[in-house]
Amino acid sequence: MFDFEKLDKLIHEKARLGIMTLLATHPRWTFQDLKAELNMSDGNLVTHIRTLHQAGYVAVTKEILDRPQTSYSLTVKGREAFAGYLSVLEQIVKAGRA
Repeated sequence: MFDFEKLDKLIHEKARLGIMTLLATHPRWTFQDLKAELNMSDGNLVTHIRTLHQAGYVAVTKEILDRPQTSYSLTVKGREAFAGYLSVLEQIVKAGRA
């Protein structure tokens, strides 16, 4: 049987999976864009971003354009972790279809 312990628990949580998926699709996302796309509150998004940042999966960039703006991107470690996570999911799907 399949070893579900191989699933990265940091990524597997619904909100963090959404964040990681969006960051994998575009190089940078602003806080406001992530918040709107994922329909999350400020506090909820900050909490999940902080968890991913502390794990080294997400880089945080703060800059002042017309106003202060924070954006996020996947780190190399984050891209590798997400690719590994997707690989495990693919194995689960294949096993389920067999």
